[in-house]
Amino acid sequence: MSLTNILPSLYEYYAGAGAITSGLNIDKPYFTLNGKNITILSGAFHYFRVPKEYWSDRLRKMRASGLNTVETYVPWNLHEPEEGVFDFGAGGSDFQEFLDIQKFLELAKEEDLFAIVRPGPYICSEWEFGGLPSWLLRYKGLKVRTSEQTFMQKVTNYFNVLIPILAMLQFTKGGPIIAVQVENEYGSTSEPGRFVPDKIYLEQLRRLLIRNGIEELLFTSDSPTAHGDEGTLPGVLFQTANFASNPEKEFEALLKLQGEKPLMATEFWTGWFDHWGELHHIRDNEDFYNILERILKYPASVNMYMFVGGTSFGFMNGANIADSSVDNEGYQPDTTSYDYDAPISESGDYTMKYVMVKELLTKYNKIKTRTPIVPAITIKFAYKNVFIDKQLTFNEILEQAPIKINSPKLMPMELLPQINNNSGQSYGYIVYRKENLDISSNTTLIIKGRVCDTVMVLINGFLVSKPLTLVSDLNSFGFWRWKDSRLHLGMQPFKSATLDLIVENWGRNNFGSLDQFIQYKGLWQGGVFLDDTELNDFKIIPLDFKKTFFSKLNYFHPPINPWLPAPSIYKATLKVQTRYDTFLDMSSWTKGFVVVNNFILGRYSSIGPQQTLFLPAPLLKEGKNTIMVFEQFFPADRLKFRTTPFYKTQNAEIGMVSIIMS
Repeated sequence: MSLTNILPSLYEYYAGAGAITSGLNIDKPYFTLNGKNITILSGAFHYFRVPKEYWSDRLRKMRASGLNTVETYVPWNLHEPEEGVFDFGAGGSDFQEFLDIQKFLELAKEEDLFAIVRPGPYICSEWEFGGLPSWLLRYKGLKVRTSEQTFMQKVTNYFNVLIPILAMLQFTKGGPIIAVQVENEYGSTSEPGRFVPDKIYLEQLRRLLIRNGIEELLFTSDSPTAHGDEGTLPGVLFQTANFASNPEKEFEALLKLQGEKPLMATEFWTGWFDHWGELHHIRDNEDFYNILERILKYPASVNMYMFVGGTSFGFMNGANIADSSVDNEGYQPDTTSYDYDAPISESGDYTMKYVMVKELLTKYNKIKTRTPIVPAITIKFAYKNVFIDKQLTFNEILEQAPIKINSPKLMPMELLPQINNNSGQSYGYIVYRKENLDISSNTTLIIKGRVCDTVMVLINGFLVSKPLTLVSDLNSFGFWRWKDSRLHLGMQPFKSATLDLIVENWGRNNFGSLDQFIQYKGLWQGGVFLDDTELNDFKIIPLDFKKTFFSKLNYFHPPINPWLPAPSIYKATLKVQTRYDTFLDMSSWTKGFVVVNNFILGRYSSIGPQQTLFLPAPLLKEGKNTIMVFEQFFPADRLKFRTTPFYKTQNAEIGMVSIIMS
């Protein structure tokens, strides 16, 4: 009999045959759990970025590496997509199949892992609006992430539903949760002369968690060297550190701030994320190994962010706004992939970092417990090319849009009436249409302010603005970088024309100063003019592209005029005998998003770096699968598949590491 077989599991060691008398404790310079010494060895895994069919696989792979804890955020905008309408796995939203957080945490325990939960209400996470629901923006005067009354009332309504689910899964109640975070990186909101972190808000959140039954350790996480204790309640909330390097400096700062408490890195960044138009980010493996070993030798506890890569399915990618600008000037949208160069990749494969983690945890974790054999890798398959055989033109799409609003003025998508139970439009595209318009030759279209975030201009269904094919195109008309942008409409006059301004929400900002969270999308910063004449009385058509919309689409026909750049939906059928994970190669397409069996897989763009979209097997079905592509500019004639991801700006393709360990 091997030593592994006679070792206790985590729960046998810490909960054992006796009663659980205490949770995670910080009264000593090291953590104890139920009175026993513990070093928290954790990894971040976002359940909402991975199909639930793969939760157990990823959790077991984590435990097999030697981790004893899984950490996750909780996205408010998915769990309450419309105000007062909640989905925790059975609510009927488009993301329903990703949202059973109770099941996820129960599986964590089944796989012999403890859990750290970070419920927000703000989570950052390179997630749309940092996890905040966009319907908050409908309330005039509401100030997110503060003690402002309206915001706190909305948080209270949400937490009164969410937190009782978490409370019954606490370690002291027999569940996996050993710690709960209060807010997230709140010190990062500090802006000299602009904002001082709201300590009343933090105390209100703390009390709200306790009132809903949370008894486990409450903590905050920030950079202690950059923000001190601005983002916490000193002496009340346990403080931890977030960083990529120099752990000794961060831990020394923590010791000065809160004395001889246990030390923990809540976010040790294993890699980084990508913005569209950037180079793909990869963290050097040797550097990763070096920093992780220094953390463990210090000694300190650690949560590796991310440990499991994932996908920002749908329109759920976030964005940054650089240079402290507040009018969208420094906008930087994130890619669909959240692979993060993590130890376990977006598609569930092992990377060299996984091998390194297993080696280091075996060396430094003095408490030996039973771990599973490393699970086999998931099979990837490149399906045969499928050809596009159907199309809907943009006008044909608009004819089937369920809502059309007549409005004397422009308004952002969040403030639209008559949509989503009066919660406004959250995601997708919004069309501002002006009909029966006479346009003289040499007319200039002027959009005041900045576009939020991109705009296509169509006259009578034909694109007259420039397609996005190069990164440098972002510096031209149609994108947020131009203020009071101007487009010459050409020499040809038009009589009784239809002008469409199609604006895309490419993802709301998820990080920064609080005035950067004014995240209205569409045209709202100023008016639209033809030369000196302002246009009014628009027909506004929201295109939030939900499952119900795609399921009802009709009147597809064979493709026409594919060489003319204009937005269209293209359709193909993939026949599947056996479901496998695969990657859709979108490198021959230009810009848009892909829909698989009515679920939005994610965005693509030829400007890179991401050129493939991970398509997990659970999103497919045996038999016929419908794949639709909303292409804004130039389509390809087929869909291609690969077994590995590909990044346009990388010389080497990113693959997996095949390992066999016992």
